[in-house]
Amino acid sequence: MNLAEKLPRDRYEENFAELHPAFDRNQATSEAHRCLYCFDSPCMKACPTHIDISTFIKKIATGNVKGSAKTILESNWIALTCAKACPVDVLCEGACVYNDRGEKPIEIGRLQRYAIDRYFEQGMPPLFTPAPKNGKSVGIIGAGPAGLACAAELALMGYDATIYEGKEIAGGLDTWGIAPYKMSFEDSLKEVKLVQGLGVKIKTGVWIGKTVSVPELERTHDAIFVGIGLGISPDLKIPGEDLAGVFDALEFIERVTTRRWSSVDVGKRVVVIGAGNTAIDAATEAKRLGAEHVAIVYRRGEQEMSAYGFEFDLAKKDGVVFHFLTAPKRILGPAGGSVETLECTKMKLGPAGANGRRPAEPIPQSEFRIPADMVIKAIGQKTSDSFLAQIPSVKLNEGRVVVNPESLQTSNPRYFAGGDCINGGKEVVNAAADGKRAAHGIDRYLFSK
Repeated sequence: MNLAEKLPRDRYEENFAELHPAFDRNQATSEAHRCLYCFDSPCMKACPTHIDISTFIKKIATGNVKGSAKTILESNWIALTCAKACPVDVLCEGACVYNDRGEKPIEIGRLQRYAIDRYFEQGMPPLFTPAPKNGKSVGIIGAGPAGLACAAELALMGYDATIYEGKEIAGGLDTWGIAPYKMSFEDSLKEVKLVQGLGVKIKTGVWIGKTVSVPELERTHDAIFVGIGLGISPDLKIPGEDLAGVFDALEFIERVTTRRWSSVDVGKRVVVIGAGNTAIDAATEAKRLGAEHVAIVYRRGEQEMSAYGFEFDLAKKDGVVFHFLTAPKRILGPAGGSVETLECTKMKLGPAGANGRRPAEPIPQSEFRIPADMVIKAIGQKTSDSFLAQIPSVKLNEGRVVVNPESLQTSNPRYFAGGDCINGGKEVVNAAADGKRAAHGIDRYLFSK
């Protein structure tokens, strides 16, 4: 792999500076006073965790920032991550009534960050008193957003909650999978500490099914929550995929989140395959690390890509080139060597099928090549089928764990699940909502017995 020239550290810090700087006190107060405190709160309805947004903003306006933080945390245990990394322009801010008037919506995300930042700066003073212990124990598999939210809610209700996390540092995708220009590694660890402060035990470096067997887990706990997220991208199933210089997007992003810039190698000419939000993150990170040319290859059109509009705009501003209606055919390079070229085929969209989706079809003799010394796969993630197969009677549908939509209980009544492993990969805020809902499902299940 031909490596891009290393940049000075201050250049890296500049390239990965936060996209949306924090409000100071005057800015937050001024913005809070713009809120109309709508009686029907469309912003609250648009938030998957249903934070009482009007109330927390009003508390900022009156100087009650601690009360504002409490209002937020009552609904969302990973509120700092959501404030920084949520697609607020299509959720809460997208629902703001100012949009209907052609005016700038309330900056809800930055106001939420302001309240939670102040709370962490004050040393996380106690806001909640957990209920007396009820004698029940719940095991949570995975210390990502769903697992943390589930454990925090259970602890508040009096349960002994223990999280088992395979990695040595907790936080899941909040810690390892969010681009540094959105939020820092350290921000996620603050939320881990918040959850531990409620009495939740977190055991890292523990892989269920390996370090601890599933039967042992079942003997230890009355109920179990599965918040394992998804794994790496599936194989492209094209020749040359085993060449040096082919990477998985999440593995690449994980190396960037630690901000150890000198340890992250990037090619001079990088091609990312896929057009979701993860693909955009990988492409923009490669560019900001010093890659000379970065391209995204996507087999469908701009209208069909799953990345949000603001992510698309960010990548274009960073100089990322998009090849729509283009599919990878093979990765070229010497046997046992490194990537040199990606050969692609031009595609066209066929008539819409019964599901309304237009299939992409190759155009004969339309092959062309893109020079590349690094290829990053970002075509979605696959479920950990090998692990889920160890859990008795848990049903899957197209790789997703099947749950009751109200309680998030699986087909095995002792098991509940939430986050990406049930929804295929939605937002962090959806995982937070799932974790809380599952906690109450577990509570109803155990005490109905």
